[in-house]
Amino acid sequence: MTIITEKHAKELLSKVLKYSKADEIECNLNGQVGGNIRYARNTVSTAGEESDMILAVQSTFGKRMGVATINEFDDASLEKVVRRSEELAKLAPENPEHMPVLGKQKYLESKTYFESTAKVSPADRAEAADASIKPSKKNKLVSSGFLEETVTFAAIMNNKGLFAYNTATNVDFSVTIRTEDGRGSGWSTRNFSDYKLLDTAEASSVAIQKSMGSVDAKEMEPGKYTVILEPAASVGLLNNMVNNFGQRPADEGRSFLSNKLKEGEEGPKNKLGQKMFDERVTIYSDPQHPIAPTAPFANDGYPLKRVDWIKNGVVTNMPNSQFWAKKTGTEYMPAGTNIIMQGGDESLEDMIKNTRRGVLVTRLWYIRTLDPQTLLYTGLTRDGTFYIENGKIKHPIKNFRFNESPIVMLNNIEALGKPVRINGNMIPPMKIRDFTFSSLSDAV
Repeated sequence: MTIITEKHAKELLSKVLKYSKADEIECNLNGQVGGNIRYARNTVSTAGEESDMILAVQSTFGKRMGVATINEFDDASLEKVVRRSEELAKLAPENPEHMPVLGKQKYLESKTYFESTAKVSPADRAEAADASIKPSKKNKLVSSGFLEETVTFAAIMNNKGLFAYNTATNVDFSVTIRTEDGRGSGWSTRNFSDYKLLDTAEASSVAIQKSMGSVDAKEMEPGKYTVILEPAASVGLLNNMVNNFGQRPADEGRSFLSNKLKEGEEGPKNKLGQKMFDERVTIYSDPQHPIAPTAPFANDGYPLKRVDWIKNGVVTNMPNSQFWAKKTGTEYMPAGTNIIMQGGDESLEDMIKNTRRGVLVTRLWYIRTLDPQTLLYTGLTRDGTFYIENGKIKHPIKNFRFNESPIVMLNNIEALGKPVRINGNMIPPMKIRDFTFSSLSDAV
């Protein structure tokens, strides 16, 4: 068992610190236990459990830093990993952007651990897989899925008085269900902290419906269309955008948030405080979110709280490093560990009903950057793309390649639905006008 208590973690890390001869030492202890089950062609193919714990030791002399890791925890091994990190530090070049480790901190409480997930058994996983396989067989379809649940802990300690500890649980389920001839494909995913919320039969029913409904897809001319993006279709674009919100790249002219100043022109280097999106767009991070909670501290032990990145369409905050915060006289602000986007009241069914002509997109995949300065991305639709006419799904259509920027997308909002959890985030379904499809794809 590699999930240890807060008391045990503190005792172990305190022992590590006693071996140190460095100016600064910081230790990160991370452990995980979990299980999984995988099935393909309506048959379980693999099942297993995993368990691991790793200690990373970072030693610093002046501005020289070395890091060593180990997964052995007897006294001799603990001293060995400290010595190794110190040796590496002495060999390393000086880091001109080195910042000291943090002192003692206070943290919010975040409910990230659920006993229901920690107690999942092999029998529970088998029942969950069976609840997906049985209806697929009944409908003469072919299912392939993966279920994995994990219990993790993270502990941080340094020689300046900082100590942080958190345990968390997570369960991921995804399923692809296809027709026997491979002409129709449906997909669904679910992600929770609490295993009690997972219903693999419900998730599979969505994939079954899309699989059967996507047979004999028709070609449609590429172009700009009103689209209804399910959360899985927009989460990748939103993640990419938020991951590029950093203040430093913006200040250095390398970001979509850079102000393009002419030579000799005075003014702010970034777009902090500027309205860039539809006023309905509010995106924030919150470790205490009840459905998508995260640890209340960053990797260096800095306390996390709710931070608005975009509020009512305005760029409100930008993450930056300790070094850049000091250099620019701003607040140190780590990136958030989840993305929460506020939504609206419309259901997916209401969006379809209120659409005269448009495209329903189940998900996007193979997303790649075309232009980092405008955040223009390309990728493909997959596993269920449908043509909407006069408020009803008329027929399936062949998949598209898209060329679109989330900046443009979030300025073309027609409606927002209720956010749901996906990949640890909360994302609403969206109705977007003038979404650009550039070409067709024959893949299902």
